[in-house]
Amino acid sequence: MLKKIIGQLLLFLLAIGLSFTINSFVSHSPTIAIAPSAAAKPIAYNEQKAIDINSENLSNLIYGVEGKWEDQYEEYFQEDFASLSLKPRQISQKLLEISEETGKKTAVLWLLPQPEALNLFLITPGKEPIGKQIREANERSLTIVTQEFVEKVSNLANNYLPSARLLYKWLIAPIESDLQAEKIDTLITCLGVGLRTLPLAALHDGEHFLVEKYSLTRIPGFNLSPISYTKLNNAKVLAMGATDFKNQASLPAVEVELSAISPNPWQGVTILNQEFTVANLQAQRQRESFEIVHLATHADFVPGIPRNSYIQFFDRKVTLDRLNRLKLNEPPVELLVLSACQTAVGDRDAEMGFAGLALQSGVKSVLASLWYVSDAGTLALMSEFYQQLKTIPFKADALRQTQLALLQGRVYLQQGELINSRGEIALPSVLANSKENNLSHPFYWASFTLIGSPW
Repeated sequence: MLKKIIGQLLLFLLAIGLSFTINSFVSHSPTIAIAPSAAAKPIAYNEQKAIDINSENLSNLIYGVEGKWEDQYEEYFQEDFASLSLKPRQISQKLLEISEETGKKTAVLWLLPQPEALNLFLITPGKEPIGKQIREANERSLTIVTQEFVEKVSNLANNYLPSARLLYKWLIAPIESDLQAEKIDTLITCLGVGLRTLPLAALHDGEHFLVEKYSLTRIPGFNLSPISYTKLNNAKVLAMGATDFKNQASLPAVEVELSAISPNPWQGVTILNQEFTVANLQAQRQRESFEIVHLATHADFVPGIPRNSYIQFFDRKVTLDRLNRLKLNEPPVELLVLSACQTAVGDRDAEMGFAGLALQSGVKSVLASLWYVSDAGTLALMSEFYQQLKTIPFKADALRQTQLALLQGRVYLQQGELINSRGEIALPSVLANSKENNLSHPFYWASFTLIGSPW
């Protein structure tokens, strides 16, 4: 309790402002006008310099953020989550140990929106924390630009780049020189309210998407996440799903999706339609330890309490507040995949439900989509992801290579077939005439997000 009170006090002090000089802001570019959402008024933005947070209490501020966010997730899920108590110096050491074990240079980035500014905290392996403040990116500005960006990308619009670039300047550019200096290749993000369902992979620096530079994952907080490396090359997959539902839209590509996972390239068990039940999942898990569980079904994360959000099985829904009853942590699942999610992006509760998936389910990592991608697009990404994961030992790297394959046109549809690194996969008849031949738009690949450990 004392830790949380101290953390909240430090966050309050940060919110009212540390002693920064406003005159140090200098504009270096012409104004960029971003069209607002329907409920907002137009607003213009100027690129401005980030201000260093040279506070002796920076480590305590980060520790306070961790404590505050732990409170938020515990309040939302009505759970008392077990957590670590690592302070920034210990987190830095942990990253250094993982770097030596995996060969990956990983950084943790906290993004904390505040009414008057955006605060960025960065920890790299073996280094002291870095803090930046961007006054231009206050809470209102971030909300407007983020909503505009997500609306455009998730609706296949082509004019998303202005907001993608502006978000990059605010969220990544202030600490990019530090990432480059430390040769960072993997970025773990801890995101505050309003940013927890941002499709980070599609942020753009004017030349490249963020996913072209870094492998990405998001976590609710470092102290709430099991950050460790386990090899998956000999893992077995429990692949389950349904093509038809009583009260929801059909998913005609599911049968092909499951067949593209197991038995080739992955060993495991495939279960379809009527046998896709909660009882069967639990029975299969009792017979054998499946390190990967793939659920090709509807999952909806909506406003309100966790009971409103759910994962659809053939026989019934499992609401988010009961997800832990699936006992996916007994024994621990390394990766839970939900291939047909829909999230109310921009809603605080829906964001927490999505970002807290790994935490609430008890699994190490979750791969899920922020918005529902077309049947053909989902099949394309999922089949390629499992092919990549078989040869790449890290989950975040496998997802990155999959997203690059779609972005660069190496995975596409042609004459009733899906073309990927495995070869050709015949599409189901209902999708054979799909006109979605080109899957390079971020609509198809930026939706899919890794939550939890990148390894």
